[in-house]
Amino acid sequence: MTVHFTLVCDDPPHGVVLTHPGPHPVEVVKALHRRTELSLWHSKVLIGDLPATVLADVPEGEAVTLAAALREAGARVDAVRMPPLRP
Repeated sequence: MTVHFTLVCDDPPHGVVLTHPGPHPVEVVKALHRRTELSLWHSKVLIGDLPATVLADVPEGEAVTLAAALREAGARVDAVRMPPLRP
């Protein structure tokens, strides 16, 4: 007999979805590079294929912090709650 459990936690995983680079895409690339440790090239490629999840499965505070940094650079982003993984 197989038993499956669903874990309920206080802080479900969140993610950051970049929807538009805004008027200053170079600043958004730099902010992505600083906050996510992606290379500048990978950050630029990520911006070229939107919408894109730039961060996934992180605590809410970290997602909100990255979203705020990207908004400050001029991007349009959403800090979203990630759906639970199914076995």
